[in-house]
Amino acid sequence: MHPSKPRSRRKSLIARYLAWSGLATVGAVAAVLFLNRAETDAYSPGSEISGVTSDLDRGLPADRPPLLLADAAMEAGIKFRHFQSARTTQLPEDMGSGAAWGDYDSDGDWDLYVVDVAHALGDEGSGTGGNRLYRNDGDGSFSDVTEAAGVGFRGLGMAAAWADFDGDADLDLVVSAYRRLVLYGNNGDGTFADVTQKAGLAGFDGFWAGASWADYDGDGALDLYVCGYVRYDYQPQHAGRGTKQYAQVIPFALNPSSYEPERNLLFRNSGGGKFVEVGESAGVANLEGRSLSASWADFDLDGRIDLYVANDVSDNALYRNLGDGSFEDVSHPAWAADYRGAMGLAVGDYDNDGDSDLFVTHWIAQENGLFWNVLLSDSQSGTKADLKFTDVADLMGLGQLSLNDIGWGTSFVDLDLDGRLDLFVANGSTFEGTEDRSRLVPMRSRVFWQQSPEDGFFDLGEVSGPTLIEPRVSRGAAFADYDDDGDMDALVMNHQEAPWLLRNETPSTNRWLKVRPECGGEAMACIGATVEIETTTLRQRRTIGSQSSYLSQNAPEAHFGLGSEEVVARVVVLFPGGLKRELDDVQSNQTLRVRK
Repeated sequence: MHPSKPRSRRKSLIARYLAWSGLATVGAVAAVLFLNRAETDAYSPGSEISGVTSDLDRGLPADRPPLLLADAAMEAGIKFRHFQSARTTQLPEDMGSGAAWGDYDSDGDWDLYVVDVAHALGDEGSGTGGNRLYRNDGDGSFSDVTEAAGVGFRGLGMAAAWADFDGDADLDLVVSAYRRLVLYGNNGDGTFADVTQKAGLAGFDGFWAGASWADYDGDGALDLYVCGYVRYDYQPQHAGRGTKQYAQVIPFALNPSSYEPERNLLFRNSGGGKFVEVGESAGVANLEGRSLSASWADFDLDGRIDLYVANDVSDNALYRNLGDGSFEDVSHPAWAADYRGAMGLAVGDYDNDGDSDLFVTHWIAQENGLFWNVLLSDSQSGTKADLKFTDVADLMGLGQLSLNDIGWGTSFVDLDLDGRLDLFVANGSTFEGTEDRSRLVPMRSRVFWQQSPEDGFFDLGEVSGPTLIEPRVSRGAAFADYDDDGDMDALVMNHQEAPWLLRNETPSTNRWLKVRPECGGEAMACIGATVEIETTTLRQRRTIGSQSSYLSQNAPEAHFGLGSEEVVARVVVLFPGGLKRELDDVQSNQTLRVRK
């Protein structure tokens, strides 16, 4: 079920240009698109220059929704503060942390795990911090059950991700951190056991960042990909030493370019609760990438799940699944080897054309990237194009606007339930304050509402309530309908501060549908399943577990805004392994469970 691509004039011109020219780099396309820009004053990161930072500015449309996101963290019982120790100006202290939504107790609502940098580097015995598990009580509030559950990891935590890796019908939990990985096995009674050693994840010493689950080899068991960032090695002589990162002078120990890249890990699930690390033999170790996030999705629609990796000050990587347990690096042929400071990833079909597009958050002065998947660009003629991506962020209102941002957690999410995917971007600086070097410089996060695939996105952050007006040093962001009212909410991690639980309070009569594909025992979310729906006006597509955000994990369900549609004409669920289920005439405003 792949509909025709909406053919805006701008996108049609891009597609024709790509077909005519056969250019091998996205940069060449951007050069042609902006060939006629007038010369401007030199731009330095953080400055406002007419023609550089504001040339593409546009006013908010009159038909924008009354979007409202309100912080409900304290009210909901999430009493957490990130990194309560004093900074020592070292990279592992400043990069984290994330959060993950999952139903660990199988009661039907989304529980929350938040990751902490529990202490300063080299001062393991200090601080009162640590990771926390909040059980959803089903009434909009949470209870801290960390100690009883036994998942209070205390370290320089980065990411977390839920999955039923051992097939026993309850969710287990992996945590990545500086210099170690931890795997908690769910005992099924509200408690967990540390099974890191038993499962084969112990002894991997590195700076581990994003963690993503998928069944890449189609054997029915979930495998784990872990991003390695840099081989961090602090030396006393580094103190007070400055170095340049994209022309900006920053402390040596905060610059990822000061250190060699760390390898990435692919843990193949060999059954019996054990893993074997096969990253290099499978071709996805990404030895030259400083990796922070990775997302699994079938980008070329061949029925096999592929892998995209966001790398900081290194080429991004796209690995095509060959179906034999190995991958082909197609980063350059697919125009996906973008060299910027990539941090966060969002994967979604933003233009509802049937294939997965990419949004990547970047460091300051680089613009965020919206990589349009051109795979189905010739679908009207029935001809399938080669897998190619091209950055259309400026054309869609997402690029130039972010020149002075440092972006992290992000996700495609339909916040106003109109059937078009919007974008959330958590921003926060990596620069130390000039007056107080113990703290990083805050930035305002952004909420991009999509008017249409033709007209692009508009930042509504400043008109979405008082919370997002306040700048923070934000990092991870994870999305779920935690209060089960049909609209999507967000948990945003704020460095050295309390997180935001952004409850969606947008007044709307639009309707919705949530689909939970289930497989592997009782009511387990089926990571890697694809859900497609069709109404009288729209066709939409989601992949369960594809959005890694930054160090985070969204709730494993497909959420669709339906506008005014009361009935979904068709729901198609494609499970990993190829099994398909179809349902007709599904009522809106419900959570639909579809068993494999």
